[in-house]
Amino acid sequence: MTVSLTPAAARQIDKSLTRRGSGIGLRLAVKTSGCSGFAYALEFVDAVNADDQCFENHGTKVIVDAKSLAMLDGTELDFVREGLNEGFKFNNPNAKANCGCGESFAV
Repeated sequence: MTVSLTPAAARQIDKSLTRRGSGIGLRLAVKTSGCSGFAYALEFVDAVNADDQCFENHGTKVIVDAKSLAMLDGTELDFVREGLNEGFKFNNPNAKANCGCGESFAV
């Protein structure tokens, strides 16, 4: 099982952690929400929990809890700029459908 970061995502996470002044990485999780059933949740991590899996790409850590990992296995987190908008993009091979707003997905 794996979760990966593109170089652009790793740079953005590192930049945000530097601005924040602390943290060891970014947590990627799944919560029940949205019109498609599940939503991605991102938060900075100061300490790793016992059931967490750590993945490191381009010198940056992404942490995933055991419960979310099954739905996130194989996911690549990217950071994209499209016109005036920018944000993280989730390339999740487990998502069978995505909400029109891009905030939620179904498996």
